[in-house]
Amino acid sequence: MTELSKDQKNIQWFLKYLRSDRNYSDDTVQAYQQAITEFCDFLDEVPTDKKELTKVDSFDVESFLTNLYEKQYARNSIAQKVSALKSLYAFLVKNEVIANNPFEYVHLKTNNRRLPRFLYQNEMRALFEGAKHNANPQLGLRNSAILEILYATGIRVSECAGIRLNDIDLDNRTILVTGKGNKQRYVPFGGYAQEAIESYLSGAREPIMKQYHQTHQFLFINHYGRRLSARGIEYIMDEIVKQSSLTTKIHPHMLRHTFATEMLNNGADMRSVQELLGHSSLSTTQIYTHVTKSHLMDDYKKYFPRNNDSLKSN
Repeated sequence: MTELSKDQKNIQWFLKYLRSDRNYSDDTVQAYQQAITEFCDFLDEVPTDKKELTKVDSFDVESFLTNLYEKQYARNSIAQKVSALKSLYAFLVKNEVIANNPFEYVHLKTNNRRLPRFLYQNEMRALFEGAKHNANPQLGLRNSAILEILYATGIRVSECAGIRLNDIDLDNRTILVTGKGNKQRYVPFGGYAQEAIESYLSGAREPIMKQYHQTHQFLFINHYGRRLSARGIEYIMDEIVKQSSLTTKIHPHMLRHTFATEMLNNGADMRSVQELLGHSSLSTTQIYTHVTKSHLMDDYKKYFPRNNDSLKSN
């Protein structure tokens, strides 16, 4: 008989507590179990980065929530999953298995959304440098191409993972992106991204695919030539940050925020940004106007003489 892992023992202990101490119905306990199983499956998507439930941190929680949103789960469904996981970790904290609950500060609200965090140019430069530094030069080419694509197009991580070779037109510098609800849109990219893709195709993808006898059409692959998942891209971004001079956690979705913010800051029409991001509603895009307004207000306070004593004439 196979011995249960620590995670499995903790989960069974928690479910038993729900049944015996809290008198939860079988349906409710099953819903909790499904939520926990889904979270465990998410943590297992990248075998090389497999984490125990007791080692999860806030970055893992953020990645999981982003994954749920990209899978188009309803807000109520996400809230139920978070509630179940928050209860699990509260139980583990109470029983001194862990010190902190990583879901403690997750609050899903319908209003007053936080402004999206975007990256500054010095942070982007640090990321591009970090992407180049890899013990495996082929993976360095792949990582640079992923970073260039995410930054140059603002596409979602799941959309990036789904790109196929025939979706890319290198001559016209466009990608046919399949977004939520299988809706498709064309997204342009620039010279830096084109150069990164071409270098990756010839210097990494082709030799790796040949070495491991792979024949699929997905653009981005892992080191065995198999399709790279969205979770895999998140893991790669985490590794890029580690290789850079940055010390903060950076989620790939921040590149999408950065793309939108820079487009609007430099005069792009909101409707165009909406189309490029694949937002079905303009109201979703409008959150970025708050970011640009904040950016403009900071500059106003900094550079307008009446608000800056250092600029006032003596």
